[in-house]
Amino acid sequence: MRNEPNHYEVLKVHRSATQAEIKQAYRRLVKLFHPDRNPDRAAKEAIVRINAAYEVLGDRSSRQSYDRRRDATTARSTRYERSQTASTSTANPRTARQTSRSADELVAFWLQRIYRPIDLELDRILDALDPQIDELSADPFDDELMENFAMYLSQCRVFLDRAQNTFRSTPNPSSLAGVAADIYHCLNQVHDGLEELEYFTLNYDDRHLHVGRELFRIARGLQEDAYSRIQHIL
Repeated sequence: MRNEPNHYEVLKVHRSATQAEIKQAYRRLVKLFHPDRNPDRAAKEAIVRINAAYEVLGDRSSRQSYDRRRDATTARSTRYERSQTASTSTANPRTARQTSRSADELVAFWLQRIYRPIDLELDRILDALDPQIDELSADPFDDELMENFAMYLSQCRVFLDRAQNTFRSTPNPSSLAGVAADIYHCLNQVHDGLEELEYFTLNYDDRHLHVGRELFRIARGLQEDAYSRIQHIL
């Protein structure tokens, strides 16, 4: 179960989502990553993950079984973390010094292997929005321009998925909890912003475009906050 993907995250729904909401999310994602619209390999891989997730969550009984397995895994993980915390609290001074060195190494590792790749993916998403909107503004009803904008959003989904997977791959050191919180909320803002921008490509309602742009602006602020926290820590 440890390596089993989180199907709720794949379908971009909360665990409490209804079956109807899961079905709606599945249809939207299939449309977004359909090979006819996105022939690149990343989109094909996304479709595989989306179909696998819906195969489990789309059926009520298999979804219940999946939820039970996840709950059991979470409980085991919690017990392990508590035992590790107890072991650390009773360590002798020499072990404490070793733990301190290990903590510094974990910080360096997390910044290099987790934070920096995520920061790069965020730049790829956020830096391109204004140029993309400027290009589309020439004629939002031009099919080719809109298709180019939709392709940009599809690529952003790939970048966001990579960033989210990286973020979930390794727990953050406690000293970087604030940085991790900023990144977490930043990724959520990007996700919601993409939702709004994708709605715009379907109904041409400028309100979705404005909301998406504002959510990206908030995401940029959170990204900068995370960077500032790191400078104060280092």
